[in-house]
Amino acid sequence: MKYPIQKKYHSFKERQKRKKETKPSVNKKIAVPSFFTLMNLFSGFLAIISISDGDFVRGAWLIALAGLFDVFDGLMARLADATSDFGIELDSICDMVSFGVAPGFLIYTWSLHELGFVGIIISALPPLCGAVRLARFNVNARLEPTKDFFIGLPIPAQAIMLGAFFLTFRESMEIFSFLENGVNSALIPFIVVISFLMVSTLPFDKIPRFDRNTIRNQRGKIILFLVYLVLILVFKEYGLMAVFIIFVLKGLTIGAIQFFTDDYGPEGVDKFQDYS
Repeated sequence: MKYPIQKKYHSFKERQKRKKETKPSVNKKIAVPSFFTLMNLFSGFLAIISISDGDFVRGAWLIALAGLFDVFDGLMARLADATSDFGIELDSICDMVSFGVAPGFLIYTWSLHELGFVGIIISALPPLCGAVRLARFNVNARLEPTKDFFIGLPIPAQAIMLGAFFLTFRESMEIFSFLENGVNSALIPFIVVISFLMVSTLPFDKIPRFDRNTIRNQRGKIILFLVYLVLILVFKEYGLMAVFIIFVLKGLTIGAIQFFTDDYGPEGVDKFQDYS
């Protein structure tokens, strides 16, 4: 004769233990970097509002402010040991608005609207290439989270470069008067190049951690970033433009050196070694 299997009851302590084992742990420290990430998004939102109201200068500086918040959220995540998949996804969503949509809207509203549909396509390159850049970054962050460099130009860098281009030349438009389409003749190749760099595989520096080990082993990189900071504080928009041109040229130079090293140099050389 068959009897129904009796349900096994567990003690209260055993049930609580099971819950802890099955319930994923939540790192409460992610609240700190997440605050700065959301301030990044808020700054990008304010930038879009300012641009739509015709205040392009405020909009460009708000994009730069979003970049500052983006730096802080990364620093806070590392200091608090609060790096998480949630933080990576939230950061990408916020970056898409602040460094993809906002700068694209800025350059279209400021100048590229004069070219009609062509202007729309060119203005769409920063958000479109930025989306690809962010998706690839999220995948790489899970596969190789300890890399000391970015693969491709970071999306905040291209956004701040576009804002710096506007801030630098907004009152000197006459220097482009000899070109067929004025400032657009210089702006279009500039956008195409930095958009391509975002989806390239060239190495670009990450901000140093400023811990004891980094200070000892990467002193040159830390000094370079401090020089960047001084240039921005002293020369403002001109400093921004100069800093990011140096930043891009350094990435291009390291990429070119690595290309020829891989093809013509000795075998076994690590890819994208530190040249700083």
